[in-house]
Amino acid sequence: MSDKTAPPLLVQSLTVKYGSFTAVDNISFIVNPGEIYGLLGPNGA
Repeated sequence: MSDKTAPPLLVQSLTVKYGSFTAVDNISFIVNPGEIYGLLGPNGA
């Protein structure tokens, strides 16, 4: 991907673990100009 076409935010294959607990498992997303994203868990946090 060249700098001219790169989105402001690109996340690929993100995994977050706390010890043996996997909080986020292999997510990917792109946030383009003018878009707003929110990530919510089961309890709304």
